[in-house]
Amino acid sequence: MNRRSFLSGFSALPLIGAMSSHADEMKKNNKSAILLWMGGGPSTMDIWDLKPKAPTGGPFRPISTTGDVQICEHMPEMAKHMHNMAIVRSMSTREADHMRGRYYMHTGYVPNPSIEHPSYGAVLANQLDRDDLEIPQFVSVGGGSMGAGFLGAQYNPFSVNSDGRIRNLDMKVDERLIQRAYALDLIESNFINQKRGSLAKDHQSVLKQAFNLLTSEQMEAFKVAGEPEAVKERYGDNGFGKGCLMARRLVEVGVPFIEVNLGGWDNHQNIFPTLKDNKLPMLDKGMSALVEDLEQRGLLEDTAIIWMGEFSRTPRINGNAGRDHWARSWSVVVGGAGMNGGIAVGATNDDGTKVITDPYTSQDVMASVCKALGIPLSTTFTSNSGRPMKIANSGKVIKELFV
Repeated sequence: MNRRSFLSGFSALPLIGAMSSHADEMKKNNKSAILLWMGGGPSTMDIWDLKPKAPTGGPFRPISTTGDVQICEHMPEMAKHMHNMAIVRSMSTREADHMRGRYYMHTGYVPNPSIEHPSYGAVLANQLDRDDLEIPQFVSVGGGSMGAGFLGAQYNPFSVNSDGRIRNLDMKVDERLIQRAYALDLIESNFINQKRGSLAKDHQSVLKQAFNLLTSEQMEAFKVAGEPEAVKERYGDNGFGKGCLMARRLVEVGVPFIEVNLGGWDNHQNIFPTLKDNKLPMLDKGMSALVEDLEQRGLLEDTAIIWMGEFSRTPRINGNAGRDHWARSWSVVVGGAGMNGGIAVGATNDDGTKVITDPYTSQDVMASVCKALGIPLSTTFTSNSGRPMKIANSGKVIKELFV
């Protein structure tokens, strides 16, 4: 290998422990997905599926939107863009513990000590892997994401601060550093050729990714500070707003999967002032700006947006004026990439305590996103133990999103 091929080969990363007959086709379709992760478990009954007539429905009132749905009065900007989004109101899952729920909603599997399942971000980054992309395929803004599991370290999330800053992003690259990187790659290649296994390949891939971060012009996508002031104001001067703006910029350069975290939803006390004065204004501004921006730039038709947390909150209001953990009946929001917008899929009963239509799961949401992105649900991976595992854990497509 010469120095030129060494430098040009940094983005050609091997797939470890996985197979897909459709992978090459997927890499050409230039589709992306953005997960807006609401860490802590948001009260979807107070945002997307209000129950104003229920005794414990809370003080918020529903408002009309540009779609055939109503949402919370404290989401007025999103109300203008709900024709592009669908609310799945019949989510019903079993994991009401933060760690287990986070794992399940990110992977479609319950935690198992014998295997580390890849997150949806890693799976989609693997399937939509772009050979011409010099920066990571999976970017996590503000933390909260899960890793690549048996897919290998090259599909782990690249984590950046929620304010859009990356430490040492402006580090200078000189000839001496390039020569050292070239020498290290030769050593690593020789080590791998001695049949040292997948961990050695993972290590080399991570080093190559790190060098790309120092040399690629695509790194400009992370620098949200360069956006016009009006654009930054539209998204919101906070970590979530900047993260949503960064997500749009990353979609523009071709990153397949971006996760933006907005935490602070574990509202066991004083939930209504917390939502009204803090969480909902921040969510409303950032999410609506993202949807609007993607649509105006012609990117929404190729970009799936998923809004969800690990679970929701109880319909019952506790003694501290809060809501506790609840996974039996709640909502997820999806849109873009050709999915039907302006609709509510499924329903809960009058007090929100149970799903009264077909229930949906994390696997079903993932299966639907895969369909929207053109990824066949027959796609099968092989774990490190040799076990075949279907994409989305054999989830079923939510048909209302496509008919």
